[in-house]
Amino acid sequence: MKICNICHRISGTDQDHLDCIQKIRIENEDEDFKRSIPEKLDLAKDSLLNQKETYAELPIINVNRTVGTIISNEITKKFGERGLKADLIHFKFSGTAGQSFGAFSVNGLKLEIEGDSNDYIGKGMCGSTIIAYPFRNSTFVASENSIVGNVSFYGATSGEAYLAGMAGERFCVRNSGAKIVVEGIGDHGCEYMTGGIVIILGKTGRNFGAGMSGGVAYVLDEKNDFESKVNREMVEMTDLSQEDKVII
Repeated sequence: MKICNICHRISGTDQDHLDCIQKIRIENEDEDFKRSIPEKLDLAKDSLLNQKETYAELPIINVNRTVGTIISNEITKKFGERGLKADLIHFKFSGTAGQSFGAFSVNGLKLEIEGDSNDYIGKGMCGSTIIAYPFRNSTFVASENSIVGNVSFYGATSGEAYLAGMAGERFCVRNSGAKIVVEGIGDHGCEYMTGGIVIILGKTGRNFGAGMSGGVAYVLDEKNDFESKVNREMVEMTDLSQEDKVII
């Protein structure tokens, strides 16, 4: 249950305390869930029952959190670890996503957002595809502004993501297998990363790669200042090999 709008005063008699308590509204979270457009499973009914392609365009606002998680649970319950055919279910959102957009999203799910997203986008991602880009009529330069929040793709294990813009701090912490492209990040990028590939087409913050024991990060260092931002305790920096060029 969710309780909203409570005000009370510490001092005074019990009666004073009771008189100061405002009316409150108690709302059942089940009702909240039913009104949550992004998680209406009937949109993907054909995909879940008959493995047919689904495409839908939907609005999203910042109170819509963990979008994609419930449907990923349904996919996993029915099809197990292998999930569905790649991108079989494609939801395109427009607006500002709440926290944990695409959290724990699995193979078969493609989540696209035109707008921006709060913290923890792609947290625990395990096989899905996530795409984010600014509104088409935006006047700012995407490569110089954050379109997703902090701690993006924390603990991702597989899947792919493409971000047309910058991300906040602690990008791809504990990534162990996902492949992600972004146009710049904040401090502490790729911290404790153990696998996967990260391509950063722009600037990074300080303390990059702290505790990074696996995986590969490719960084476009146009200002020639990246080396000073790297935590060298566990990583090595090299020029691109021919194999690297093929991967990129």
